[in-house]
Amino acid sequence: MSLLDSRGVPLSTSNHVLLQHYEHAVELSASYFLDPLATIEKALEEDPTFASGHCLRAGLAVMATDRNATPLLEESVRALEAPGARLNERERAHAAAARAWLEGDFAGSIRRYGDILLDYPQDLLALQIAHVGDFYLGQSTMLRDRIAQVLTAWDPCAPGYSYVLGMYAFGLEETALYSRAEDAGRRALELNPRDPWGVHAVAHVMEMQGRLRDGVEWLTSREQDWAVNNGFAFHNWWHLALFHLDAGDAQQALELCDRRIRPNPTQVPLEMIDAGALLWRLELQGVNVSQRWAELASAWEHFAEHAYYAFNDVHAVMAFVGARRFDLVQQCIAAMERAANGAGTNAMMTRDVGLPVAQALACFGMSQYEQAVELLIPVRTIASRFGGSHAQRDLLHLTLVEAALRAKRVRLARALIAERTQLKPSSPFNWGLTARVMEMAGDSAGALKARENAQARRRAQFGAHRAVA
Repeated sequence: MSLLDSRGVPLSTSNHVLLQHYEHAVELSASYFLDPLATIEKALEEDPTFASGHCLRAGLAVMATDRNATPLLEESVRALEAPGARLNERERAHAAAARAWLEGDFAGSIRRYGDILLDYPQDLLALQIAHVGDFYLGQSTMLRDRIAQVLTAWDPCAPGYSYVLGMYAFGLEETALYSRAEDAGRRALELNPRDPWGVHAVAHVMEMQGRLRDGVEWLTSREQDWAVNNGFAFHNWWHLALFHLDAGDAQQALELCDRRIRPNPTQVPLEMIDAGALLWRLELQGVNVSQRWAELASAWEHFAEHAYYAFNDVHAVMAFVGARRFDLVQQCIAAMERAANGAGTNAMMTRDVGLPVAQALACFGMSQYEQAVELLIPVRTIASRFGGSHAQRDLLHLTLVEAALRAKRVRLARALIAERTQLKPSSPFNWGLTARVMEMAGDSAGALKARENAQARRRAQFGAHRAVA
C-alpha cells in the first residue's frame, strides 16, 4: 500500500510517520523556513530506504549549487538506484533527474524535473526544483511558463498553493509583466503572509520599476513575516540595500550588509553571492568597504578550484579581486578554463559567460579598464545563459559602465548610461551617472540638469530631507 501526500501525490510507503516527516520537510523547503534537511534526515534515520525522502534530500542538494553537497546527492541517488529499492513511477523519475544533475547535465536534469509535472502537476518538490533550476539556468520564460503549465491543476486550498503563486509572480516579473507579477505576489501573501516568494517577487517588481520608497516600505513593513528564521531573508535584505543604494544612501546599504546580509561568516554560496554583489556595487560608487572583502574572500577560498557553477565562480572572483588576492583570482580562472573545455551544462555557461566575466573583473581590479570593456561588451546580451535574475545580472552592466567611464570611452559610456536612464528614469543613481558622463563630455549644462533630475527623483520618492549622493 502507498500513501498520498496532502496534494494527492503518491509516495511508495505505508508509514504515516514517514509521510508526516516528508510533508513537513516539503513545506520547509518551499517556504525556506528553518531546516528541511534536518527534518527529512529524521525520516531517513527511521527508514534508510524511504524513497521520497531520498528524492527530497537529492533535490535540496541540487538546489544548493554547491560541490560540497555532491556527496549528499550521490548518496541519495545510489539509495534510489539500489537493487531492490522500492520506488513508484514518480520517485523513479526523481531519481533520473537527480542522476542527470550529478553527472553534470544540469539542463537535462531540470528538464526531467519539469517532465515529472506533466503527470504529477501538484508535486511541489519537483515544481520547486524545476523553478529554481530554471533560475540557475537563466531560463526566464520557463520561470513563468513552467508554473503556468500546472497552475490550473492546483486547488487554491491545497497546501503550498501560495508558494506556487509566488513562484509564478517571480516568473512574470522576470519576463517584464510587472503589473501581473505584483498582483500575483500580493495574492500569494493574502493567502499566506509568510510566503517569502510573494515578498521577493513584489520587491523585484519595485526594483525594476525604480519604485524606491515603495520598495523600502514594502520590505520593512513586512519584516516580521519574511526575516525571521528564513533562508530567503539575506536576499530580501539585499533587495532593501539596493533600494537605499539607488537612492544615494550608501551608508544604509553598508549597514544592511553588516547587520543583515552577512552578519556572520558563512560558506553558503547563495549568501556569499549577495554580500559580494553589494560590496562590488558599493565600490563602483567609490565607497570604501574596508576589510569586508578579506573575510568574504577567505570564505570563498575553499571554492576557488571547484568550477562547479559559473555564476558562483564569478562571484568568487569578485571577492578575490576586492580583497586584492590575485593569486586566488588566477587559481579560480584557471579552474574555470578547465571547466570551459569540459562537458556538461556548466562548461557552456562558463565558456560563454562565466569565464569572460571573471576575466573582465580581474582586468577591472588591475585598472585595465579598456580590456574589461572589451570582455564585457560581447557578453552583455547573452548573460542570462549563466543564470541569475535581471537585478543580479545588472551588476555586469554597472561594471561595464564604470569601466567605460574610467577608460574615458565617453561615447560608449553615454550610450550605456542612456540605456539605463531610459529604462528606469525614476532612478536617482542613473541620473547621477548621466551627470558624470556629461561632465566628461564637457557638457556642464547637461551635467547640471542631470544632477537636478537626480535630486528631483529623490525628492519625489522620499522627500527633501535626505540628499542624493
